[in-house]
Amino acid sequence: MGLRINDIVPNFTANTDQGEIKFHDWIGDSWAILFSHPKDFTPVCTTEFGAVSQLGAEWEKRGCKVIGLSVDSVEEHHGWKKDIESYSSAKAGFPIIADEDLAVSKAFDMLPSEAYLPDGRTAADSASVRSVFIIGPDKQLKLSMTYPMNVGRNFAEVLRALDGLQMANGNGVATPADWNIGDDVIIPTSVSDEDAKAKFGAFETVFPYLRKTAAPK
Repeated sequence: MGLRINDIVPNFTANTDQGEIKFHDWIGDSWAILFSHPKDFTPVCTTEFGAVSQLGAEWEKRGCKVIGLSVDSVEEHHGWKKDIESYSSAKAGFPIIADEDLAVSKAFDMLPSEAYLPDGRTAADSASVRSVFIIGPDKQLKLSMTYPMNVGRNFAEVLRALDGLQMANGNGVATPADWNIGDDVIIPTSVSDEDAKAKFGAFETVFPYLRKTAAPK
């Protein structure tokens, strides 16, 4: 059974390059993003880890912890981080899970239960370990995305999605396509016009089912 939106994400204990963590305890009362990779010292993944590093202040501003995962060892993670920081000119201050036994990858349904890493393996043997999971303080999965190995992830979009989730989940609204901070939001259809006026004040009715209002501050 795959991991679905609003499911409680798996709790696990794992080694990282910053020591052992218990995942739910590590999340605490924060938002969290788990982003996974099929192998250390691979080109696309290095650029992605670099992008996450460069956004360090943005994650912190939003009260969101980030954690990487790769199916290599802690020792390899330490070496790879030097390349990541050299490439991005930014500190990679987040931990990277060493998922050598694939336990976390399987728990998050990125790999089938029978998957294993053969001798002389390449990144292709764990190619599906290319996902992003955004997790709320309630430990529920809020959003997930999976990419192929030959398309780098857009972490500006991950950041935008996090902004949308924090706006929607905290204010009882929805966000339209391409929404960014400062744009109008959508009033859910479950809210009557009368209640919408009382809660949000003025709003625009585009269609009876599509009403927009200024984003709550």
